[in-house]
Amino acid sequence: MAAKKGGDKPTVIKKYANRRLYDTGRSSYVTLEDLCEMVKEGYDFVVYDAKSGEDLTRSVMTQIIAEQEGKEGQNLLPTNFMKQLIGFYGDNMGKLVPNYLEQSFAEFTKKQDEFRAQMNKNFGGIFPMSSLEELSKQNMAMFENAMKAFTAFTLNNKNKTGDDK
Repeated sequence: MAAKKGGDKPTVIKKYANRRLYDTGRSSYVTLEDLCEMVKEGYDFVVYDAKSGEDLTRSVMTQIIAEQEGKEGQNLLPTNFMKQLIGFYGDNMGKLVPNYLEQSFAEFTKKQDEFRAQMNKNFGGIFPMSSLEELSKQNMAMFENAMKAFTAFTLNNKNKTGDDK
């Protein structure tokens, strides 16, 4: 089995030219669904091209997300969010996005158990979407304000240095 996150070294998954994935820890072929379950269970792995040794972990994770998004009722990424995210590719502000998203998700993950307990206490297991939507709106407003502040700083810096890059 793969190493738990923060434990031993991650399990190596090799991806072959025929697109098959081989789990070297279990000595067996796995599917994207298997890798998805490993992520959910907290197991750590890396994916390498079997021939070139190139790290393919990121592209395989993207495939897993695309596969999950394609399932009925499994849409975690709203269309407007994806459009905004795409808009940051190639933009100098895009460099801030990964760190912001990582920090936001880390905070959300820390608070999710507390959040669930509070929802169950207050609403007897009925999960009100309006609370989650409000939390999302607050996070987006905070992100937009951070982007505006950074943009103002960048523009102000350009004006002082005369740099147009």
